[in-house]
Amino acid sequence: MVREKISVSTRTLKWKCVESRADSKRLYYGRFILSPLMKGQADTIGIAMRKALLGEIEGTCITRAKSEKIPHEYSTIVGIQESVHEILMNLKEIVLRSNLYGTRDASICVKGPGYVTAQDIILPPSVEIVDNTQHIANLTGPINLCIELKIERNRGYRIQTPNDFQDASYPIDAVFMPVRNANHSIHSYVNGNEKQEILFLEICTNGSLTPKEALHEASRNLIDLFIPFLHAEEENFHLKNNKHKVTLPLFLFHEKLAKLRKKKKEIALKYIFIDQSELPPRIYNCLKRSNIHTLLDLLNNSPDELMKMQNFRIEDVKHILDILEMEKNFA
Repeated sequence: MVREKISVSTRTLKWKCVESRADSKRLYYGRFILSPLMKGQADTIGIAMRKALLGEIEGTCITRAKSEKIPHEYSTIVGIQESVHEILMNLKEIVLRSNLYGTRDASICVKGPGYVTAQDIILPPSVEIVDNTQHIANLTGPINLCIELKIERNRGYRIQTPNDFQDASYPIDAVFMPVRNANHSIHSYVNGNEKQEILFLEICTNGSLTPKEALHEASRNLIDLFIPFLHAEEENFHLKNNKHKVTLPLFLFHEKLAKLRKKKKEIALKYIFIDQSELPPRIYNCLKRSNIHTLLDLLNNSPDELMKMQNFRIEDVKHILDILEMEKNFA
């Protein structure tokens, strides 16, 4: 445990970690302060940060399991102590750490007797397990347990319905949130004739990231959400019948991409990755989740397909246009 004395500056706004500890591999705790704030500001920031910590940070977990030996979710298998439902619940508790996008495959293939734990999962290179000791099943006889798994990165949580079956595979309730709990409290004090506040933030994570990392990521996500309001000029988009359909910007977007395609002898679009472009994290994540990795991938998507991407916004077109213009000038 790390504890520090709280010092309040009346000159500049500062934050500090005043307590940090790891209660277990899957439970990290951090306590932070931000000060000095004017009256009412601590509550404004605290509420926004709590929502961002719980809802805006992405996590990775197992979302589906499949085995030829499983007739249905509530069945039992000879040679396995746990029921199928209990095995699925144990898989739900496994905490993963990764930066993958989309869905990845993993598997378990163990011969009994013996205990099956998280360390028996064969994972793709981009994924690692936070706690390898997590129990999955107890094989009481000489039985082969083989399970195919699907791993996904997302945010929030997703409760699976009983009818959500695909190819005899079983859905698992997905809790993507790496932040398990977030609370804020306020300490008020008088500085001269002015009433000021100190904001305390308490963050508990599942071990896939530290509370400090969660605080940084939530802050970046909040800032990214407010960036459109910081533009000096208002973007004027042509709207028809108040249906908010974008016309000119997206046509310009694909017109510039078409010009780049004509210059394919100078620029190999498939070798220009969006990782090389200075895109905001949210736009970058939107494109990656849609398997758009290069400018060529971007060109092969229609305007309607782009606007259907999760969290992709009208104002994002301007950022991409700017990137394309820079690539063109660079060429």
